[in-house]
Amino acid sequence: MFELQPELVILDLNLPDIDGLEVLRRIRREVELPVLILTARDAVNHRIEGLDNGADDYLVKPFDLDELEARLRALQRRAAGRSQAMLTYRDIRIDTQARQVFFLEELITLGRREYELLVYLLESAGRVLTRRQIEEQLYENDLESNALEVHVHNLRKSWVKN
Repeated sequence: MFELQPELVILDLNLPDIDGLEVLRRIRREVELPVLILTARDAVNHRIEGLDNGADDYLVKPFDLDELEARLRALQRRAAGRSQAMLTYRDIRIDTQARQVFFLEELITLGRREYELLVYLLESAGRVLTRRQIEEQLYENDLESNALEVHVHNLRKSWVKN
């Protein structure tokens, strides 16, 4: 169904040519990824129907942007097999809600790409990742030839300083 698989789907049920629940059923037949329904359909029976058809969460319009972001973070954590906002590996601790990184309990300041790279690596701990997998996860089509090497170098520098 998807050429590049997204991390999650935000699905509106009120689509112009097809009912959103049919799209949800098709997604569930093809791939396993978190789906958040974001819709104006606010009746309890609509929410039940959405969740029973495979949605992981259901949010009614109008909504608070902070609540949407919190729900998306929760879906991403669950998809990664975590229920907490804290991600740890040996002496590294990442608070994904606050976007803070600690090494030996000392706060480390990272750029956006270095942070995303570190989170992806820690979430993938124990798995072998190819360069292509990392690049596709982090950069999509926005990649310069040596960007990954630069970000890995910056991460290494962050640990040496401390």
